[in-house]
Amino acid sequence: MGDMANSSIECHPKPQPQREAPHAGGFGCTLAELRTLMELRGAEALQKIQEAYGDVSGLCRRLKTSPTEGLADNTNDLEKRRQIYGQNFIPPKQPKTFLQLVWEALQDVTLIILEVAAIVSLGLSFYAPPGEESEACGNVSGGAEDEGEAEAGWIEGAAILLSVICVVLVTAFNDWSKEKQFRGLQSRIEQEQKFTVIRNGQLLQVPVAALVVGDIAQVKYGDLLPADGVLIQGNDLKIDESSLTGESDHVRKSADKDPMLLSGTHVMEGSGRMVVTAVGVNSQTGIIFTLLGAGGEEEEKKDKKGKQQDGAMESSQTKAKKQDGAVAMEMQPLKSAEGGELEERERKKASAPRKEKSVLQGKLTKLAVQIGKAGLVMSAITVIILVLYFVIETFVVDGRVWLAECTPVYVQYFVKFFIIGVTVLVVAVPEGLPLAVTISLAYSVKKMMKDNNLVRHLDACETMGNATAICSDKTGTLTTNRMTVVQSYVGDTHYREVPAPSALTPKILDLLVHAISINSAYTTKILPPEKEGALPRQVGNKTECALLGFVLDLKRDFQPVREQIPEDKLYKVYTFNSVRKSMSTVIRMPDGAFRLFSKGASEILLKKCTHILNSNGELRVFRPRDREDMVKKIIEPMACDGLRTICIAYRDFAAGHEPDWDNENEVVGDLTCIAVVGIEDPVRPEVPEAIRKCQRAGITVRMVTGDNINTARAIAAKCGIIQPGEDFLCLEGKEFNRRIRNEKGEIEQERLDKVWPKLRVLARSSPTDKHTLVKGIIDSTSGEQRQVVAVTGDGTNDGPALKKADVGFAMGIAGTDVAKEASDIILTDDNFTSIVKAVMWGRNVYDSISKFLQFQLTVNVVAVIVAFTGACITQDSPLKAVQMLWVNLIMDTFASLALATEPPTESLLLRKPYGRDKPLISRTMMKNILGHAAYQLTIIFTLLFVGELFFDIDSGRNAPLHSPPSEHYTIIFNTFVMMQLFNEINARKIHGERNVFDGIFSNPIFCSIVLGTFAIQIVIVQFGGKPFSCSPLSTEQWLWCLFVGVGELVWGQVIATIPTSQLKCLKEAGHGPGKDEMADEELAEGEEEIDHAERELRRGQILWFRGLNRIQTQMEVVSTFKRSGSFQGAVRRRSSVLSQLHDVTNLCTPTHVILSAANPTSAAGNPGGESIP
Repeated sequence: MGDMANSSIECHPKPQPQREAPHAGGFGCTLAELRTLMELRGAEALQKIQEAYGDVSGLCRRLKTSPTEGLADNTNDLEKRRQIYGQNFIPPKQPKTFLQLVWEALQDVTLIILEVAAIVSLGLSFYAPPGEESEACGNVSGGAEDEGEAEAGWIEGAAILLSVICVVLVTAFNDWSKEKQFRGLQSRIEQEQKFTVIRNGQLLQVPVAALVVGDIAQVKYGDLLPADGVLIQGNDLKIDESSLTGESDHVRKSADKDPMLLSGTHVMEGSGRMVVTAVGVNSQTGIIFTLLGAGGEEEEKKDKKGKQQDGAMESSQTKAKKQDGAVAMEMQPLKSAEGGELEERERKKASAPRKEKSVLQGKLTKLAVQIGKAGLVMSAITVIILVLYFVIETFVVDGRVWLAECTPVYVQYFVKFFIIGVTVLVVAVPEGLPLAVTISLAYSVKKMMKDNNLVRHLDACETMGNATAICSDKTGTLTTNRMTVVQSYVGDTHYREVPAPSALTPKILDLLVHAISINSAYTTKILPPEKEGALPRQVGNKTECALLGFVLDLKRDFQPVREQIPEDKLYKVYTFNSVRKSMSTVIRMPDGAFRLFSKGASEILLKKCTHILNSNGELRVFRPRDREDMVKKIIEPMACDGLRTICIAYRDFAAGHEPDWDNENEVVGDLTCIAVVGIEDPVRPEVPEAIRKCQRAGITVRMVTGDNINTARAIAAKCGIIQPGEDFLCLEGKEFNRRIRNEKGEIEQERLDKVWPKLRVLARSSPTDKHTLVKGIIDSTSGEQRQVVAVTGDGTNDGPALKKADVGFAMGIAGTDVAKEASDIILTDDNFTSIVKAVMWGRNVYDSISKFLQFQLTVNVVAVIVAFTGACITQDSPLKAVQMLWVNLIMDTFASLALATEPPTESLLLRKPYGRDKPLISRTMMKNILGHAAYQLTIIFTLLFVGELFFDIDSGRNAPLHSPPSEHYTIIFNTFVMMQLFNEINARKIHGERNVFDGIFSNPIFCSIVLGTFAIQIVIVQFGGKPFSCSPLSTEQWLWCLFVGVGELVWGQVIATIPTSQLKCLKEAGHGPGKDEMADEELAEGEEEIDHAERELRRGQILWFRGLNRIQTQMEVVSTFKRSGSFQGAVRRRSSVLSQLHDVTNLCTPTHVILSAANPTSAAGNPGGESIP
């Protein structure tokens, strides 16, 4: 680590004068000095500070700052510091330019095949065989009425190229706008990050980017440190440095042992003050990023390799995050900085399980693969049949001989067949799927911002729609997080409201005020309200605010007490953490004795009390029997009213006998109880309604809290989480653990499965319990469907559960940085109702994608069958390549825009969640797809074979190579597009609703796309001419086309009448990956080639190729059991084309190596595939 950073000093030579004249800026430390200082740890660092500066305050003097007052807040000084020591932000990587995105979009295999075919076709069209021999080549080029038409042979090739360009530009533009959105979102998150510093003796919240060297920063539990610094004073500070060092143990920091605090590390316990010594690119995090090339470009090539391996989570969000600025680039890339890709992969295998693909992605991958397989087989068969038919007819039936000069003509035919085959493939492969998902998600994310959901990971949005369970925190999420003391037990009396100060003896009152004022974080305060009539502002820990509020209600003030005993006079502080559940502070009395104040959960602290103050303020012995009485008479009634009970106690130590302060159990024992207070956190008014909506939508809400069971139960009843008369469980953490662990203390899933379905409240739970519960519910296979779990949390201790959950919600206002870092969605208003909104949007995304699929698959089925049968019967596809590309554009890009942007409605919350196992294409959708496909095929084949008689026009069948476009085929094309347009309206409903126009005008995008497509279609047909193979149609013909199109809507009503339940024969499709496939997937994950192939491909295609690569593995597994011929051949051929295009260095099995030598065209034309071992 040290030498890395040193080397990076060499990489960034600072302007010389600064180095020579350290005092040029008037400061006593140069940048380089501070950088070398920050590379040291522990004792070395202390030694260096003592040698160079005397002590930390010496360092502060050199940096011209005061350890207590901080910097003077003057802009010139701050600006000067920024110039000399740098700013606290790491310049983000350059975003991809539009051209780079275009290049990425061009990497798509199907497009490459089309481009090649188009270029070959273009080249050949310019070759005219000498006139006299053309007879010998048969009727190949006959039928061209005049020279002009024969000349126009190049148009088709050019048109294909043009449409490829269109598709590429649309894709690139989508990627580009998506990237831009993420950058905007990212910078929002960055600007919102604030940190507490002391300037002019005042505590200020400044944006992280505004920190400068010399600032005195307050660090507290839950912070993510934004810069490097040296600790001035700390209370029980523990830091998680795993993001930098990989060590998972928390490191204790103290001013006299190890004062070095590093940016990017998390504060897990305690609090303190530090002086900032390095910011931005000079901080430890910054140095690593500079090495990683986030700042400079030279290193980029080197770390490409290392980075790509982080590709395990392939949501486009992480991609965007990688290129984004400081905060987003959470610290994990240290490993690639140190090179060793192998260790890196080993680490990845050994490291914790990565977050699985989102539910939807899993289903889509599988579906795309199934469709792709079918399309591949169909297109291969189409090409083979066309070629065989032509060869047999020309050389066998007509008995011609292959003449050398005729070769170009024949090749031109073969190219035409190949283009038809590729076109079938293009139409069959749903490239629009990734696009639809992206558009739908990006649109939802944008809209969710308005509903106070800041989505950090795109796929969280759609996963939320499948959520079946929400494990919610109580404090701040279900309640207002404005704590107030409403009952108290002081001096043998139980007060139902705040007592009058005169009711308490002065001694008790004084002790109480001191115990509360001193034994709480000094950063916690109650400030006057900002607006007239508003409530006083609570700053800091809410429970402490309630106690300070209690002091104010007793007509006393905590501020004078704190001024009398400032923070640095505190002798020892045991800060609050989730294990202790209490906080204690030791002060030294004027006579040399010590006094300890303690506060904490009443059932824990009362066990440590041996005395209690009576009504006169005298000590009385407090026996276990008294404690049981107190619990029964005071604490339980308070808890049943939903109050949190806090015990406040103290203990005196005599002057001569100083105890061993590190032995905490000794010190915090033998206490005297001053008071027990009941704190209430009222339920947010809108929560009960939101929870009722969740329950109606089939989502179980569970409450997980650190409070005691009675309080928790009372709040749960107020929220409606538990209803009287229901069969539910409310458990405490201990009891929960007892039920789920076996004799050896290991957690057993079967035991957990007995507990969680009825569990509604888990009280007194530790972070581990929360994590165990979430993991148990997610892994459970006991119910009829797998569970999808959302978790809300705000504290540092919620991190593990937030990470484990399918969707983690962090609180934007109350949440700590650690919680936000672990979450998928940040609730900017900390409100439970926003979660209900997220569910609605998530379900909407899921439905949008199903709508798109229903539409897309109908088009796919029809276009593939028409092209296939047409080609086999008439040697020419009724829909030409360019027309197919236009249809592809309508159904992929435009339809995904139109159907993916449907706004959500409340009715989405009336159905049960789909869960992990529900197929994407339900039986109703299958009925719609097949029903509409049947209608369209009937119409198109009728037109193809008897259309010329009906319209009284020339037949377009069996036309020679360069013949002009026929009216016959134009009518077929036009009718086809009209039927798609009206079917797009049908596709808006997927649950068999009758009224397909319902709410259509609330989606302007949909209306404009349908009308726009219609307008362009008119232009194409009337003026498209040769490139689109269209000939203008008369009004009557247009009306017939429209009439048939409108027939789609009528037919839709007919289909809706058929009850789905009668059609047992229909299969669903697009299930989530099954159990055995999960295993195969794991197998495939470790293989080199996936990374290689993925690297090149544009994001949308990743889904698709991942799937293909996985099939390869599956096929290998399958073929060990049964040798299947053409099917396997087809799949392997596909991968050979892939490997050809990306010169993949395959390390897997010899089969691929043999394949890579194959030429893609021959591979695609290899009919059986038996020659492949």
